Amino acid sequence: MLDVRRLQVLRAVVTSGTVTAAAAHLGYTPSAVSQQVAALERQAGTALLERVGRGVRPTAAGLLLTEHAALISSAVSRAETALADLRAGRTGRLSVRYFATAGSTLVAPALARLRAAHPGVRADLRLTDPEDPLQEVLRGRADLAVVVHPPTREVGEGVRLVHLLDDPYAAVLPAGHRLAGAASVDLHELAAEQWVGSEPPGPCLQPVIDSCASAGFSPDFVIQSEDYATAQGFVAAGLGIGLMPGLGLRAPHPEVVIRPVRNPEPVRVISAAVRVTAMERPALRDLLAALREAAVGGACDAAGRR
Repeated sequence: MLDVRRLQVLRAVVTSGTVTAAAAHLGYTPSAVSQQVAALERQAGTALLERVGRGVRPTAAGLLLTEHAALISSAVSRAETALADLRAGRTGRLSVRYFATAGSTLVAPALARLRAAHPGVRADLRLTDPEDPLQEVLRGRADLAVVVHPPTREVGEGVRLVHLLDDPYAAVLPAGHRLAGAASVDLHELAAEQWVGSEPPGPCLQPVIDSCASAGFSPDFVIQSEDYATAQGFVAAGLGIGLMPGLGLRAPHPEVVIRPVRNPEPVRVISAAVRVTAMERPALRDLLAALREAAVGGACDAAGRR
């Protein structure tokens, strides 16, 4: 295999015309330059230079390798420029994963801010199940994922969890429900109700199950829907009640009543899972800051609807 450093020495000799001039340009001794060229000739298996008066000129093989050395030098220069642009956040690609209810509230405004600050950075954005995004980061397939993750659970080596917001669940009741006029609902008051499920098994459903257990019962899910709008429609029709998170109630059904839940209040913790090695990239740091800013607005909106 040809030595790239020796190729550049050969190029310096050919472009300057003498070993002495090449040595002065490179900061080497003439003897060191001659040794490098001789070693390259042994690697190439043929002569690369021939003497002409006080100088040298390339053989056909030497000229060929000099041309390739120039291409290599140009490629290295382009790589260095691209790396500088990437490290400065001027170019690059970020792989982002998110779940549905985080999309419009958190991810969309954060990406708009990222695009304004880093127009050359592209986002590889994919919607995933709430239980999957963390695995994408752990396996190195995503730089950042918006996840529902209990603070007591460990994440994994090489991943940092950044808290975005606590998203409390509210009771969603038919307009004519016996508790519709209450300012808030104690969770145990819903123990005998038929329930409309709005969460698939996983981290979004677990706060509901755990809170109901703390209140002394297990919810009786008679209808399952993994879509908040559809679940609200079932509640509005009087088929049951539900607990749904604030971000899932941004578009409330006109025929349901939403009330805060107490004793206890179920809460899902929404965080950004980030690869630690990606934290050095300015674009990712700015995206994380934008997500935290959007989370403040999302939390305020959810509180205002309760």
